[in-house]
Amino acid sequence: MFKLSPKEDKFFELFSQSTEIITKSLKRLYGIMQQECVSSEDAAQMHRFENEADNITTQILERLNCTFITPLDREDIYELAQVLDDIVDFAEGTVERMLLYRTGKPSLGAQELVHLVELAAEQIQQAFSYLGNLHSKKSNILAAAEEIYHLESAGDKLYREEVARLFEYEKDPIEIIKWKEILEHIESTLDHCESIADLLKSVVLKYD
Repeated sequence: MFKLSPKEDKFFELFSQSTEIITKSLKRLYGIMQQECVSSEDAAQMHRFENEADNITTQILERLNCTFITPLDREDIYELAQVLDDIVDFAEGTVERMLLYRTGKPSLGAQELVHLVELAAEQIQQAFSYLGNLHSKKSNILAAAEEIYHLESAGDKLYREEVARLFEYEKDPIEIIKWKEILEHIESTLDHCESIADLLKSVVLKYD
């Protein structure tokens, strides 16, 4: 039976905190996408999320350096910690670009793309909540990973449609440049969620 000591449990507690921040940051990003414009306070809030995520990642890596026996392979813990932290970086980067470029209210397509990332973040949080009971919750983790793949596929399609719409209906070339970069950044965030799903599947199969 796969059993964890209290010391080992701390890694999963930190992963839980990390995924909670991811979910909060993406939920806030989706809210920002409904606004007419981005404020400096919106950007500051996302930066606070990013700092929180960095702090948790640092705690995971410090614990990794001083723990002799770990519940997962050390390289798996390291890689999972890094990819989780990157999601919040992507979310902050989206808001930062919108503020710097002084964009107006995003299109419905851009809003929906962020909504897909938000849903993927919820699946990530759910999958990581099962990681401490990896064997008994294997099917739950794999189901969450499959849902992330589905969301990423839907996001790819939506991204292509939104870029096509941008070129067809937007007459200002500067606006096209701005929004194409922002859309690419959001789509890259969703791609990164898919990478997390890949890692989760790899971990599940390794300890099967």
